[in-house]
Amino acid sequence: MHRFSFLFVCCLISTPVFSQTIINWDILSDVAFSDKYSEEVEAYYYFPTFGPSVLALKNKEVIIKGYVLEIDRGNDVYILSANPFAACFFCGGAGPESIVELKLGKNHPRLTMDQVVTFKGILKLNAVDIYQCNYILENAMVFR
Repeated sequence: MHRFSFLFVCCLISTPVFSQTIINWDILSDVAFSDKYSEEVEAYYYFPTFGPSVLALKNKEVIIKGYVLEIDRGNDVYILSANPFAACFFCGGAGPESIVELKLGKNHPRLTMDQVVTFKGILKLNAVDIYQCNYILENAMVFR
């Protein structure tokens, strides 16, 4: 019985359910953008083609550190950025690959502009919804 329990625990530990991948912003830069026209908004937008290292992370639990950007605190809209606000994608200092939209739970800690935080969550890749970021961290929570 003892041996069976040990083998069972070893199997659980090695399954993907318990695995987390620490990523950095260089990994998320494995994406190419092309201009694509949207009839809905009558404008061009950056259409992403994700590279192999990013595709390998799709729907996986990841851990990433960055700067918090408060987009709309009242509606819990936050972005994690590779750069502080003054140098982020919106201010011309980087591209769309340098931000991740955070989908936080209701009881998250208070977050402030340019606070450096490490988050854990499920990485979703978005190439179709122009109203969301290309990278979305679902079930995002502060890590450590």
